[in-house]
Amino acid sequence: MTKFSPFEVSLWYATAAPAPETTPLEGRVRADVCIVGGGYTGLTTALELARDGTRVVLLEREEIGYGGSGRNAGHCTPTFTHYSLPELRRMLGEPWAERLIARQTRANDRVGDMIQRYQIQCEWQQNGYVQAAPHKNALRGLEEKVRAYNAVGAKTRLLDRDEVEKIAGSPRFHGGWFHAEAGHLNPLGYARGLARAVMQEGGTVHTRSPVVSCKPEGGAWAVATDKGAVVADKVIFATGAYTVGGWPKLDQTFKIHKVFVAATQPLTEDERRTVLPKNTTIHDGRGDIYVYKYNAEGRIVASMFPMGRRGRNMDYTHRLMSDRLKWLHPQIRQEIRWEYFWYGELDMQYRTVPRLYGLAPGVVALTGLSGRGVPTGSMLGGILSEWARGVPEKDLSLKLEPLTAAPFYMNFGPPLTLRYYRVADWIRTRLAGADLPPHA
Repeated sequence: MTKFSPFEVSLWYATAAPAPETTPLEGRVRADVCIVGGGYTGLTTALELARDGTRVVLLEREEIGYGGSGRNAGHCTPTFTHYSLPELRRMLGEPWAERLIARQTRANDRVGDMIQRYQIQCEWQQNGYVQAAPHKNALRGLEEKVRAYNAVGAKTRLLDRDEVEKIAGSPRFHGGWFHAEAGHLNPLGYARGLARAVMQEGGTVHTRSPVVSCKPEGGAWAVATDKGAVVADKVIFATGAYTVGGWPKLDQTFKIHKVFVAATQPLTEDERRTVLPKNTTIHDGRGDIYVYKYNAEGRIVASMFPMGRRGRNMDYTHRLMSDRLKWLHPQIRQEIRWEYFWYGELDMQYRTVPRLYGLAPGVVALTGLSGRGVPTGSMLGGILSEWARGVPEKDLSLKLEPLTAAPFYMNFGPPLTLRYYRVADWIRTRLAGADLPPHA
């Protein structure tokens, strides 16, 4: 069995609102739809269905938000990573691309609505997101993002050097792309709040209920756990990178790639007046990313990908992250202490776009969020609930496809790609005559 990173060591586990009281499944129950996986995708699907009166039972192997939904850095930016919108249209074709773009770019509407409707306590702040230009030559690509995203209804604009410094509080950026609709939150608090909302709407949630099999039974499907079974007309697997059993070879549709997140001690009030003064999320604009924001206590929460010693040697990793943060914000005078440090696992796809698999009549699975957790998982519930209600395949926003194993090169492709980005960053920054951050 795959061994996942420790869960209880994260900042979110220490600070999230309590989970609703749940119990393991015992005995046999009947449902219209059984959902496997207690992350954003499974929870938002269950919420959509329960709200419509569908008998829905959700099974989670560990606890709500145990996977990426409780471990991510808490950014909620309704965009696509890696691919531009024109590239997505060429890759996915129509009508699939336009449908998915519409869902993803309006995902924060869904997130904000659910948080407000169910009064979810999750530190929700919607103060925007900045993808910075680390040198002047990066501005051209950001201008293209403004045109592409605004054309589909997003509220974005290009920032000049003075504007980005006022928002980010850093003198290191040459401009930036500002997405006004982006936000950030406590991701585990959000997941737990969604579970509470499902139960409030009449859905059933069972934790500590690992699914061991899914087999046909009397024209329906029997989803068995170690102590019981759910007999349902339709079954949805939404377990992402934390897939363990349940359906043969489902865990081979992606490759696990790790990311780490760390949180500092709370910054002083004086520091907060000039460091991220608008409480936005900041992406430093490099391919070898450094993304950071505040939590409700005033801690900087930053994330990076492991590479070489980074992520393995803790002294070096803490020093690198501190040096990068102080380089970006020289007004931070105190010694930085990284008081929380944790890992998450990503279900990486070679296209970084979620994949919807038809496993059998009445059974589907969705994997491959590839790190775009909060907005993507939240909008996917709309797609999966439509499938469960019987919306024709041709009208869904994701194409239903046969189960396909991730290609072999995904074992080494993502790490090599990150190294390529790092080298490319170094070359482009040097050619632009700009400064490089420490340890670049």
